Order: sequence, then structure tokens, then C-alpha cells
Amino acid sequence: MPKLLTRFVSSAAILLFATSPFLSSGCSSSKPITPAVVLVHEGYTEALKLYNNKEYQAAALNLESLIFTSRATALEDDVLYLLAQSYYHSKQYLLAADMFSRLLQQMPSSPYARTSQFMLAKSYEQLSPPVELDQQHTLKAIDNFAAYLELYPMTDSAKIAQDVETYRELLKINPTNTSYQQSYSTATQQFARVDSLRYSNKAIVALREKLAKSVLVVARQYVQLGKYQAAGLFYDKLITNYGDTSSVKDAFEEKITVLIKREKWFDAANTLDTYLQFFPERQKEMQRVKENIAQNIK
Repeated sequence: MPKLLTRFVSSAAILLFATSPFLSSGCSSSKPITPAVVLVHEGYTEALKLYNNKEYQAAALNLESLIFTSRATALEDDVLYLLAQSYYHSKQYLLAADMFSRLLQQMPSSPYARTSQFMLAKSYEQLSPPVELDQQHTLKAIDNFAAYLELYPMTDSAKIAQDVETYRELLKINPTNTSYQQSYSTATQQFARVDSLRYSNKAIVALREKLAKSVLVVARQYVQLGKYQAAGLFYDKLITNYGDTSSVKDAFEEKITVLIKREKWFDAANTLDTYLQFFPERQKEMQRVKENIAQNIK
């Protein structure tokens, strides 16, 4: 060992020995150090109380201080999940999405994973803006609802609904039966999952409608500017990607109008034929347009 290092160690030892009585006497009069795990548990319990009282911002404030101290403890996913829910219910949806996403990344096997995936999608759904604005959050909402449906499918929803009703009636007859209580609780939880799956499917449909309208808005803006070719590109995008939405009918009709203005008669004729295949009930209303196109082709 080098001399300088030996001297340093010896001096440190002497100093520690000399001061140890003072240290021990000082510690004996102070409170014992509380383990970090106990502090996390106390903080979480307090935050949970605030959350149950619907004091969501106060709960979030308490939980924010536990994010790092709860790492690698049994309460890590509890803290993240409750913080995410606190953010969501206080309408801080971007922060909620971040916390739900963090929980899924850090602890994918957590019991909260299924609900977190659903709530992640709902957070982005809440962030989805009006059709005139950028729709990145709308796309994220659709992607996460689709992921939820893929990861947590449920096939026999009718049977689950029947089980809920059956055990509800049995509990009316024998409310103290433990087996009935457990079965009813299980069936109710499964039915809640069915409800979230139905919600996800409906949400995807509604969000796709919004995306289609957003594309339609852009196409119409180009029409107003007299940029018909650019407008046509967006009509094509809507027809190709959102053919299952209610906006596709308008997209076809407006595209035909734009092609006529550009004197693209053959393209207009082909687009009209395709349109009438999808909407044959519009034959009569589009007859004059069809004749006009045919006359110009001749």
C-alpha cells in the first residue's frame, strides 16, 4: 500500500475512533432512521386515501415524490398505476398516458397491465383534438385500443352476461352463500372486461370517423385555394384508407367535381362508375353528371 494512502487510512481511523463517542451519543437522542420501504408505504397509503376522496391533484402530488423511492419495491406498480389514474381523473391526460405507458414498459407482467393498456388508449382518446388540427393523438388512441383488443380478447361475452344474471338471482335467494359470492364477483369482473372491449370497438369506429373528416377538411381547403390536384390526392387518401366511414360518400362526389373542373373526363367517368358501385341508390341523382361526362368524352 502506498505511504500516502496508508497515512490517510490511519488518520481516518484515528479520527473515527476519536469522534465515535460523540456520534453515538448524538444518535442515541435522535429518532431511528425510517426504512425507505416504510416511507413508501406510508406515502402510498396517504395518496390512496386522497384518491378515494377524489382529491386527485393532491394524490398525484404525494405520489410524484414516490416514483423513484418505490423502484424495485413491492409497491412500484401500485404507485405508477395510482399516479396515472390520479392524472387521468384530474384531466392531465398527457401525464396519465406517460405513466400508463411507463408501467407497461417497466412492469409488463403487473396485475395492472390490462387496465393500464385500456386507460392508455382512453388517455390518448381524451387528447384527440378537433378535426382541423393534427391527429397524432387520435392515431395513438386507435393503435392502443387495437392493441388492447388483440392482447385481451374475450370470445363468449353472452355466457358471461348470463353468469352475472344467474349468480345475481342466486344471491337473492341465498345471500350468505360464499360460492355464489365468489362466482358473482368473478363474473362481474369479466363482464367489466366485456364492457371495455365493446367500448374499444366503438371508440375505434368513432376515431376513424374523425380521421376521415380531418382528411376531408384538408381536401376542401385545397379546393378553396384552387389546388385541385392536391385536393384529389387527399380525396384518394380518404377513399383508400377510410372507405368504411361516412365521409367516403362526400369524398367520391367531391373528387368527381374536382376531376370535372380539371377536365379529366376519363378519370371522372371511372370514379363515377366506382362511386355508383358503392352507392347504387345514387344513380338517379348522378344521372345528369354522368351525361355531362359522357358528352365531353365524345
